[in-house]
Amino acid sequence: MSPLPYKTALIVGAGPGISASLARALSTAGLGVGLAARNPDKLKGLAADIGARTFAADAADPSSVAELFQAVDTQLGEPDLVIFNPSQRVPGPLAELDPDQVRSALLTTAFGGFLVAQQAAQRMIPKGSGAILFTGATASLKGFARSAAFAMGKFGLRGLAQSTARELGPKGIHVVHLVVDGAVRSATRADPADKPDSTLDPDAIATTCMAVLSQPRSAWSFEVEVRPWVETF
Repeated sequence: MSPLPYKTALIVGAGPGISASLARALSTAGLGVGLAARNPDKLKGLAADIGARTFAADAADPSSVAELFQAVDTQLGEPDLVIFNPSQRVPGPLAELDPDQVRSALLTTAFGGFLVAQQAAQRMIPKGSGAILFTGATASLKGFARSAAFAMGKFGLRGLAQSTARELGPKGIHVVHLVVDGAVRSATRADPADKPDSTLDPDAIATTCMAVLSQPRSAWSFEVEVRPWVETF
């Protein structure tokens, strides 16, 4: 694997799981890491472990996102790798969903992706380099019953990623949409005893991300799917 051609990474929507594994991998690779979340207090342990800086931000609010990037510019330097990880679930029957909650989910998952990508692009385009990674889900590809809000948000995020990749790729900016097709393993969600390896190891997902972000630009991937090897499709 080639070393990453980036110096500073910003993870928006940081928390346990995939983003924590990515943060550790990026720090190990020598990048300065910024972690942003609505409640940065939950990131203190991770930040202390890897020497990262934490920031408070609401991905759905334009002013908050702009202020986040300004703070990162000052404290870490302009990020040349930006990872967008927030999402919001509002499960339930379509006829009973609260419209305000659905609006909030769409603003966080899709509009938030736009806001973060726009700020990243404004910094990367003048340099002719950088990378933006969006984390998607099975819901990026197909909708499920009782999951309309999540599917709309993730479908929208995938469309944003595709448009952004086509626009920014020729400008030297690597845009990747990562489809996480399955449940992610965690301390509270272990593999069932009768179905080993049926969930995705977040460290393994991070390893895939690091490989994709290390690709030479003559053969960039713009969308990658990861799923358990035992899945029967």
